[in-house]
This record gives sequence, C-alpha cells and structure tokens, in this order.
Amino acid sequence: MRFIQWGGQSPNLVSALWRYRGFVFSMVVREFRGRYLGSLLGSLWSILNPLSMIFIYTVIFSKMMRARLAAPGDTLAYGVFICAGLLAWGYFSELLSRCQSIFIEQANLLKKVNFPRITLPVILLISSTVNFGIIFGIFLVFLLLSGRFPGWSILGFLPLLLIQQSFSLGLGILLGTLNVFFRDIGHFIGIVLQFWFWLTPIIYPVAILPERVRDLIVLNPMTQLVTSYQGIILYGQWPSWEKLPFHIMGAVGALVAGLWVFRRLSGDIVDEL
Repeated sequence: MRFIQWGGQSPNLVSALWRYRGFVFSMVVREFRGRYLGSLLGSLWSILNPLSMIFIYTVIFSKMMRARLAAPGDTLAYGVFICAGLLAWGYFSELLSRCQSIFIEQANLLKKVNFPRITLPVILLISSTVNFGIIFGIFLVFLLLSGRFPGWSILGFLPLLLIQQSFSLGLGILLGTLNVFFRDIGHFIGIVLQFWFWLTPIIYPVAILPERVRDLIVLNPMTQLVTSYQGIILYGQWPSWEKLPFHIMGAVGALVAGLWVFRRLSGDIVDEL
C-alpha cells in the first residue's frame, strides 16, 4: 500500500510538520543527547570542540597568510578568516551529508511507525542549526573579547544562512530520496564533498588565485556565500546583494526539486528499504 505523499494523512507539508511538532521536538532533543551520550563531560563537548577549533586556527595558524588578507599587521586575521569559512562549510556539509543518508539510517523506524517522513530531514535541519548556533555563538564571544566584532553587519548572516539552508536542505532531500533507490549516491557524495571543500575559498582567499582559476571558482555556488561570510567577519562588510539573485533562485530550485522528487517517490521508500 502506498503511503500518502508526506508519509502521513495530510499532503500538506506545513500542516504535517505542525501536527507532528511534538515528535520533531523530541527527536531533536534525542539527536542532541545522542551526540554525547555516555561521555564523561556530556554536552560540554558541544562547547569544548568548537573552542579547540577556534584556538587552533586563530592562535596557532594566525601568522599564516595574513599578508594575503590586506592585514599584514593583524596577527588574528587569517584565523578569523578561516574560522568564518569553516563554520559555514561545516554547517552546510553536515546537513547535506546527513540528509543524503537519513532515510537509510532510519529504516527500522520507517518500517515500524507511520509518520510524515519529511520530518526526518527537518529534524536534521533543526539539529544542525542548533549545533551551528552553539558554535557560532562561541565564535561571536571570541570576536567580542578580541575586539573584532563586526557590528551591525553581522545581521547579514541571516539571509545568507537562509539561502544556504534552503540549498543544502533541498539538495539533501533530493539526494537522500534517490540514495534509497541508488545506493552509490551516498559514496559519491562523500567524494564530491571533499573536492567541493577545496574548490571553495575557505582556507585561501580568492584574490591569490590566477585569474583563470578565479573565474572557475566563482561558478561554485558556495563561493559567494563563503566569501560573504568572511567579508562580514573580517572587514565588517555587508554582503553584495546584487551578486546573490542566482543563489536565491538556485536555493529555491533545489528545495522545490528535492520536495518534488521526495513527494513522487516517498510512497516506495519503505518497500525499497
């Protein structure tokens, strides 16, 4: 028997998520606790891990490439630059990589309980956002203490994150659905993300690249987002909104495509699992 589009009784996404909001909340809490269950320090690791990352990149590697950032006398410039890119990329790659395997990982739950399957990627979205919020909050405290807080331009992060969330969630739902039927997708995405990371200006500024390479790097949809994050944090610059319309359309397109494919194939997911 085919399940209704979203795996529940209502074909409407918003109403399905609202009706199962308690389930979503409990799963997010369970997801967060599961990260640190059984560890001695528990949820303190959610603070210690990002603190160690910030320390490594801002203190140990702070002298590297600082001249390339037009801040030769700023010992923290490169560390702040790379942290801004890594935080954004970590959020993107976590949501995408986990979404593409979520239906396979939750196969037992899907077979035993009838609930809107679309809640699974939404749970990952909320969980990843909470995790990112904790890490980013610690980073903001560091910026305040070091006198590098960018001011009101930090609000520019909000629309950029919305674009990134829509893109990664839509792509994740699309790949996650297809991965149920074509298992090679999961292995392929792991390789793609490795190349994608190095083709995104996270640990190097675009300005140091040869012009021909620079033109190719700009075609990467994550390039403009990451450089916008870095511009906000490092220089207090507002994002160049005129460069983002294609990113907005791409994010909406990815989300629509992901939901469309999911809606078409969701009724066969359990049978395939």
